[in-house]
Formats: sequence, C-alpha cells, structure tokens
Amino acid sequence: MTSKALATALVACALGAAACGATANGASVGSAQDGGSVSPAQDTAADFASPAKEAGTNSAPLSAPLAESPAAGKDIQAKALSGKVVVIDPGHNGGNYRDTAAINKKVNVLTQWKACDTTGTSTNDNYSEAAFTWDVSQRLAKILKSRGATVKLTRANNTSVGPCITQRAAIGNKAKADAAISIHADGAPSADHGFHVIMPKKIDGPVDPVVGASKRLGIDVRNAFRSGTGIPYSTYIGSKALDYRSDLGGLNLSTVPKIFIECGNMRNAKEAAEFRQPAFRQKIALSLANGLQSYLK
Repeated sequence: MTSKALATALVACALGAAACGATANGASVGSAQDGGSVSPAQDTAADFASPAKEAGTNSAPLSAPLAESPAAGKDIQAKALSGKVVVIDPGHNGGNYRDTAAINKKVNVLTQWKACDTTGTSTNDNYSEAAFTWDVSQRLAKILKSRGATVKLTRANNTSVGPCITQRAAIGNKAKADAAISIHADGAPSADHGFHVIMPKKIDGPVDPVVGASKRLGIDVRNAFRSGTGIPYSTYIGSKALDYRSDLGGLNLSTVPKIFIECGNMRNAKEAAEFRQPAFRQKIALSLANGLQSYLK
C-alpha cells in the first residue's frame, strides 16, 4: 500500500472507532510527544468511557473565575468568532496511569509507531500536566464560547484514560475545525525554561494541505502567548519558540489546521509556581484565545 493510501485508511479508521489503536494521543513525561469535546460523549473514543466526576488527580484548585474578568482583559469583541469551530485537546488524562496496557498500545502515526498516549509530566510537587491542561482547556473553552465559537474538547474529564493520539486527531477532523490546539506543558531539565509552539511538517500524508495554515496559526498563538503571559521563548527547543515536527500523531493525522503548545517547563521552579496559580492559568487561557482569534478573524 502506498503511503498516501495508508494515510487515507488510517484517517478513516480513526474517525470510525478504536480500530486504529483507538483512543488517545501519546505524550511523554517530557511532553514533547503527542499529547480532544467536553461536548458529547460520541465525540470521544468509546473504549474509554468518561465518569461524571471532572476533578483530576493532583489538580490545583479551580478557584479563579473561568469567565474573563477585567483584571485578565475583558472581552470587548463578543461574538467575534461566531460561526467558527475550535477543537481543544487537553494533553494526556488524569486516569492514564491506571491503565498502562491501554496507553502503551502502539498506534500508527504514519512516520512511525507510537504509544497510544502517556501519563505526561508534573511539577516537582506533583501537580500533573494532565490536571494543568484540563484546567486551562476549560477556561479557554469558556472564553471562546463567549466570543461566539463552537468548541469541542477531545476528552470530557480528567479522571479517565485516553483517548489515543489517533482519535484526538480524528475528533478535530470530524468537527471540521477551523483551528485545533493541543495544550501541554513540558518536563525538561529544571534549568530550561520558556514556551514553544509545535507545528506539522509535510509527510506525504493527510496533514500536508494544512501545513501552511498550521504555521500561520502557530505564529499567531506564539505572538499572543508571549505578549499575554510574559513567559519567554523556550531556551532549549526551537527557534523563537517555533518548532516543526513529523513524529506527532496528533499533527500527522490532522486534516485541519492544528498546533501543539508547550506552555512552559513544569520542572522549572518559576514556571511551575506560575502554573499552580489559578489567575495565571486564566491569563494563559486568555492569551491562547486571543491568538486563536487573531488567526480566525
């Protein structure tokens, strides 16, 4: 089978069910791997049922308001995103550690075989990446909805397992998203710091037609994130916080403009302390919303 034929088959398979390795997206403890609809359950992989409980293991308190506030930068462009569809992929899942067999199952991401998903990283005091990405994603979804966008998430809580990287891509494809973003935080050596955005490369596969649009999305999000959060460009990956990869299933299998963002390094003391603060997570969410809106306008 040709690579294009294989790619077509994989995308179709991922859209249909868990037959491609089914349900989540692989990101490592270093989180520079694959890492999403708090919407209907049918948009998530059936293999990983989602309990009603939404609080995640090791999650920091969601004490800051989810809505935009004047202190965080009040939204003055209500309904500016009317008619737009955004898919948010909160990296990993809080229950992944309970089912290593499921998340370690290999799935084909076209350029290689990778784990279905991973547990992600954490701060040194055990605030998990999965809890961080879930919290930021909820905040981001609320802001985008207030601006008129239709929003879907790739998982419905932070207590379940998965979904696999293949299915996370399929959710965005099925939604025909105008933009998709996978939210992560890195687990690099403690001296390293800063954020970076990951964008796809051409692989002779389904992502090729949206590589250019994904780059534009990545630059817009990079600019808004830097100005809105004050977090510097990564000191250890990419150039000016931009990195291009061909090994991430969440990007390789996407047929819609999509990026990953590593919001910073959870092993760096300063950034870990900021990620622990609800108000700072709100600032991150608002910055991401502004970057998405800049691209979508």
